[in-house]
Amino acid sequence: MRAAPVLSNAVPVEAAAYDPARDPLGPATSCAHERYHQPPECHGVPQFSASAVDRLNAALSGRYHIESELGEGGMATVYLADDIKHERKVALKLLKPELAALVGAERFLSKIKTTANLQHPHILPLFDSGEADGFVFYVMPYVKGESLRGRLDREKQLPVDDAVRIARSIANALAYAHRHDVIHRDIKPEKILLHEGEPQVADFGIALAVTAAGGSRMTETGLSLGTPFYMSPEQASADRELGPHSDVYSIGCVLYEMLVGEPPHTGKAAQSVWRRS
Repeated sequence: MRAAPVLSNAVPVEAAAYDPARDPLGPATSCAHERYHQPPECHGVPQFSASAVDRLNAALSGRYHIESELGEGGMATVYLADDIKHERKVALKLLKPELAALVGAERFLSKIKTTANLQHPHILPLFDSGEADGFVFYVMPYVKGESLRGRLDREKQLPVDDAVRIARSIANALAYAHRHDVIHRDIKPEKILLHEGEPQVADFGIALAVTAAGGSRMTETGLSLGTPFYMSPEQASADRELGPHSDVYSIGCVLYEMLVGEPPHTGKAAQSVWRRS
């Protein structure tokens, strides 16, 4: 049995949305690209105002045009946008202002370049990134379909063959990224998109870029990245030197949930989940 981690005082980005109900992370949008969750105090309150979106559209004129908000997660608000040059729909994600201020736009955009070089059939690619009128953004494909979370919400448990196939594909994507020294740090059903039945892992390297760019400021402000249900003990203890085994732990939790219908460790608070991991 693994020893319980020494718990830090850091609060995971997703912990504010934590709830022990079956849909444990609270209300979310039903967008096909990914299911993004909001902290309870933000329900119904856009992270970015309409005027801010107008400013961004003006700053990105000729490149992208935001159509609508799809939802938000712990690190970013995601919008459906038109890629004007290539005449395609994309998912344009705005780093949350407080996080952008913490890590610094230049540092984040420098670190995210690692993600752009990942090429694997089960990794959602990074199309673009940049800063416009003070907003830090990155762009990924808009995937029609649903996330693994959406399927689990609908079916609760998956057939063994499906669960193993999905887990194997994700493991192959992780192994590829690990060979390139990239750790995802936030593997969970919401990050696994199903496109024509095939899984694709979203936001690869984003948590790494935020952590690497933020440096010691992440710890000093009590902010960590990850979701309690799927965080490895070493990640829960705020170990900054995470290795591939942390992602392996997370995909193990996801596989368990696909087969059993709930994560291996649950509780009413993040700390109680970590103590059981």
